Formats: sequence, structure tokens, C-alpha cells
Amino acid sequence: MKRLLNQLKNFVNQRNGFFILLIVLFWLKTLFAYYVDFSLGVSGIFQHFILWLNPLATTLLVFGLALYIQRPFWRYFGLMILATANTALLYFNVIYYRQFTDFMTINTILGYSKVSEGLSGSSLALARPYDVLYWLDLIILVVLLIARLIKIDQRPVPRRFPFAITSVAVLLFSINLTLGEANRPQLLTRTFDRNYIVKYLGLDAYTVYDAVKTAQNNQTRASANGSDLTNVLSFIDQHYAAPNPKMYGIAKGRNVIIIHLESFQQFLIDYKVDGREVTPFLNSLYHDDQTYAFSNFFHQVGQGKTSDAENMLETSVYGLPQGSVFTALGSDNTFQAAPAILQQKAGYSSAVFHGNVGSFWNRDNVYKNMGYQNFFDASYFNTTGDRSEQYGLKDKLLFHDSVKYLEQLQQPFYAKFITVTNHFPFPLDSEDTDFPLPTTDDKAVNNYFGTAHYLDQALQEFFAYLKASGLYDNSMIVLYGDHYGLSNSDNLSLAELLGKSSDTWNDYDNAQLQRVPLMIHIPGQHDGGIQKQYGGEIDVLPTIEHLLGIDNKGYIQFGTDLFSPQHDQVVAFRNTNFVTPSHTVVDGTIYNNNGDEITHPSTELQATIKRQQTKVQNELQLSDAVNNKNLLRFYTPTGFKPVDPESYNYKNDFASLKLAGEKLGKLSTSLYAKNGDRTTSNHYKTDAAELSDSSSDNDSANNSDSDSNSNSMDYSSAMSSSMTGQN
Repeated sequence: MKRLLNQLKNFVNQRNGFFILLIVLFWLKTLFAYYVDFSLGVSGIFQHFILWLNPLATTLLVFGLALYIQRPFWRYFGLMILATANTALLYFNVIYYRQFTDFMTINTILGYSKVSEGLSGSSLALARPYDVLYWLDLIILVVLLIARLIKIDQRPVPRRFPFAITSVAVLLFSINLTLGEANRPQLLTRTFDRNYIVKYLGLDAYTVYDAVKTAQNNQTRASANGSDLTNVLSFIDQHYAAPNPKMYGIAKGRNVIIIHLESFQQFLIDYKVDGREVTPFLNSLYHDDQTYAFSNFFHQVGQGKTSDAENMLETSVYGLPQGSVFTALGSDNTFQAAPAILQQKAGYSSAVFHGNVGSFWNRDNVYKNMGYQNFFDASYFNTTGDRSEQYGLKDKLLFHDSVKYLEQLQQPFYAKFITVTNHFPFPLDSEDTDFPLPTTDDKAVNNYFGTAHYLDQALQEFFAYLKASGLYDNSMIVLYGDHYGLSNSDNLSLAELLGKSSDTWNDYDNAQLQRVPLMIHIPGQHDGGIQKQYGGEIDVLPTIEHLLGIDNKGYIQFGTDLFSPQHDQVVAFRNTNFVTPSHTVVDGTIYNNNGDEITHPSTELQATIKRQQTKVQNELQLSDAVNNKNLLRFYTPTGFKPVDPESYNYKNDFASLKLAGEKLGKLSTSLYAKNGDRTTSNHYKTDAAELSDSSSDNDSANNSDSDSNSNSMDYSSAMSSSMTGQN
């Protein structure tokens, strides 16, 4: 033992030994944080291997900078400073993550006062006894250096050695990045979750990446000014579509319930497998005369996928040509979104229900900028065991477990439910469905029909609850598909199920499969039916506004009301292709809407296509300018108050809602209050296998009645103001 200690002492007293010791200690601390304090969603041996690898490359690179210092004392001093700074970055992220379940951005770090406020004024409450482990090694090393039990190696560092260390670090990082991209394609270009960057590349790499993106965004924004809005406002003014008098205000004062149908494509409606309808409930809803169902409605997302769809739905502004508005710009951009518009114009409260982590797609930040008052993410639900799939809580459980929160919202409310079960690769436990699957050679295609059937059952249960609880008659329910479920490569296997041949399948067929459902269900309005007009996700917000009796004139919104006689039926895709009621254009190739390629278009058709293509490109470029330059900060519509994201804290929403209702007393309009301060949860009936034992419906620790909330008084005041239309 004594010999071993002497060997260790001799090793540490050498410059390389001390350097390696610091690397190993920080690597261990990082892994400790990964597994104990962060929830990175690591699964499988391959992901664990990447997780163990990723701290080494960046730590070696950062600590290796000190080796370029020639003087021994300052080299050791530099190593300790770098180790301390990296530990501080790690630990501050640990503290921040405990409060927000997210990692600190550069803007968060620079805005320390905002971070302190967001952490409720004190980090002590978030500290844990074991936090000493993050600092103990540094304290011991400093003491040993001062006591000269660890001696400074006075030998000079060979000139090539620092370069060798840097080269090894770069090589390791390249391997790390390659493995990360292999497991998660488009890791850096799509950037759908900061968790993913940390999981695959490490905290240092994430911080540098965020710094680069922040610098790029700030440079673009710094060059912007109010004059950049001139062309945008001109386009919006010329593009405005006045509301249809017959439809304007027919849903005024109703609750608005948005149901986000994950990866749900239009061809599923009325489709049968072995004689069984895939979505019998949605089919009945689609053909109900109380439903305005759109048969030519298209998704318009880019790389941002689900987040692009949400962005268009909430703001009527397109996503980006690369990446996601939510993740690239959403933390800082100004939005004029549905929750804020409805709250300020008609006193709506608002909430989102989603059984995934709040940081996914940066929702926990974007929703605040949009003016969402409440966000019930995975922390508000029991997501343990087989209750969740890869992207969050199963749909039946999401709807069922959200009721206790939904009933506390002040009416009228704007509530959005984001389903996830019908998401690639469409896994589902055998007890969740007995639906017969097709037998193509593509497993994803086959499974897609099973998860769609499960989603349909979840929706039927939720609608039954809405009727039983009394919410149904006073609500407008909007259901929409966010994007494709099956990719273009899967479509070749899908072709036979749609009565087509994979040999003749072409770009036109792919474009037509961008159809997704849009159903606007208004109980009591019996003049609905299947709508033939062409439209896309960009058009949903203006349509909703007009149905609620809110004119969208004056807002920067690129879509138009689907019911307006002036509605623009040229549907732009994010890649600048487009579709109209008469033809489809893909990469310059023109098809009529029977699927035939028009090889010799007439002069008149060429002129029409050129005009429409120019309009599509101009519209997308103007939308990109609004996003990239954050132009909405220069423009406030008449009567609209810019959103203050610091007004919202999603940490204790359940307690806040209950307290707000109690303070309103008899003035409370929540369903809970209308039901005599009794829950309506007993009206919810589900066959979810996970709820066969009533004890499995447990609240997370977040949701207890005794939760404190530092902003509950502010929230209550805001609710009272919204009731009188003052805010």
C-alpha cells in the first residue's frame, strides 16, 4: 500500500500526472452530474458509451490550453483556474437544471440578474448535501499545492506536446461528433433539444455551440432596424383577407381546445385495414355536420418539424429554412402569438399539456415569450415505467391525467394538447392495441396504423369526458396534423396500401402526402361539412381569430382565413415548392392535380406559375426576415401589449391555478368552481392498461396541494385582470 501511495505521489508530482489527474477528476464529476442531476434520456449501450466519451474531448481541449504557458507556476495556476471555471460552469448548470430542467444559455449566463430572479432569489434551496463532491477535489488540490505536498514540476514542457494534446482532443471530438450524428442525424442543424447536444457532445461543446449561435443571431439582429419592416407590412397589408360575415364570431366566447395530432396524415381518415377502420372516432368527427373538416389542408414544416407546426399555428409565421425557430431563436424572439392575442382581446387564460420534458424544442422558454400562462410538461405527470414512450407520456394517459389541471383553468381558456404516441418509430405495447397491422416489408409503415388507432381511442375518451363534464357545449375543438408520419423513403412501401405502385411513385405523390387533417368542431353549429379549399398550417391562426370575432388585421400574420372569400389558396412548402387547387409544383416540375406532369405548359400557365413561385419565395423570405432579425420588436399592433416572459414561471402551475381560483371565489369561472368546487375527474373513463390499478394515477411531487409558488400573487392578479378585460 505504501509503495502504491508513493507511486501515486510521484505520478501527481509530475506535470503530466497532475494534468491527467485534473482531467480524470473533472470527467468523473461530469459523469456524476449526467447520471444524478441531469435527465438526459440515455438508453442503450451505444448512447452510454457516447455519454462517457463526450467529456474527455472537450476537457482535454480546454485544460490543454494551460500547457501552452511556459512558466511552471503560471502553468499550474492556469490549470487550476480552468478546472475551477469548468467546475463552476458545470455546477451552475446543475443548480439551474434543478429549477428549470434545462441548461443555461449564453444569454442566461450574461443576464445573471434574471437567472437569480428565476431561481427564486436563492440557490441555497436548490443545493444538495452531495454538492460538496463538485468542489471537494479542487479544495483538496489547492491545499496540497499550498502545503507543497504536491510539488510544481519545474521542467519545461516540450514545444510539440501542447499541440499533440490539442490534436488528440480534436480527433476525439471528431469521433464523438461522428458517433453522435450516427445515433441522432442532423444533431446540430435541427437542434431540437439542448438535452441532446449535452448528451451527445457534452456541456462545454453545448456552451460553445450556443455562444456561436447567439453571436450569429445577435449580429443579424444588430443590423436590423424598423425600416426592415416596410416590405413585410406592405405584403401583409396586400395579402389581408377580410373575414367571411357568415362565419365571423360564430364561436365567440367559447373555450378553444387545440389537439395536436402527432405525425397524423390525412390518408388515415376513412382508411380500413382488414375491414376495420383505423380511426373510427376521427372518421365520425370528420363527417359530423358540426365539424368544418378540410380535405385539402397541408403541413408546411421544415427541419423544425413539430416545433414549426406549433410556430405556424400560434403565430402564422413560417419556420426557418434550416433548424427550428423554437430552438435557434425562440428564447429571445418577440412573438405576437395566439395565447397573448386571445388573452388581451377576449380575456382568455391559456395552458399547454405535453408529457415530455419542458426543454424539448425549447418549449419552456418559447411558451413564455408567446404568453402562455401555464405549461404542464412531464414534471406534472407520472411518466414512470411503461406509461411513456420515447417522446413522452402515452396519449390516453396525457388526456386522462390532464383533467385535474384543465378543470382549474379560468374560462374562456385556450388550451393545447400535444400528443406523442403516434410518433416514429411508432412503438406500442401489445396491451395498448389489438388493431390488425398491414404486412408490408416496412415495419414503421405497419406500426403506424396501430399507433394511429390508439390515438383515435384516446381522442374518443377525451371527447366523452368533455361532454360528461359540461365543457363540450361551450368549446371549439381544433384538431390538426403537425407533419408527415411516414417519410418519402417509407412512402414506397406505403404505395401499395394506397392502391399505387412503388415503381411509378413520384415527387407529386410525395407532395400530396403532405396533406394532414384540420377539423374545427363547433358543437351546436350544424352547417359544417367537408371543405374543399386549399390551405396550410400558416392559415390556422387567422381562421381561429375570425371565428372568435377577433379581426387579425394589423397583426403580422402570413396566413389568411380559410373561410374568407379572399383566402389565398397557394400553399407554400418550406422548400419553396407549392400546391394550388389546379396544380402542384415540385422543384420546377409542374403537375396537374391528377398527377400528370405538364411537360409543355402554355404561355399563360407559365406566367401563372412564375407569378405564384415569386410570391411563395417572397413570402418565405419576408417570414425569414421577421424571425432572423426579430422584427416584431419594432412593431406593436394597436391595442396589443408586448409579452413579458418574466411574468411566467411554470414550476408550480397547479398550485398557482388553485390559489388563483380561491382568490377569485364566486367570480371564478373554472370548471372546478362551476362544479361546486368538486373535481370532474370522475367523469373520465379510460381503458388505458396502465390505469387498471387506480393507485397508478399518482401526481408527481410537483403537484401537491402544499406546493409554494413565488409568483402566485402575480398570477392571481393577472387572472383577475383578464376577467375584466383590463390586461
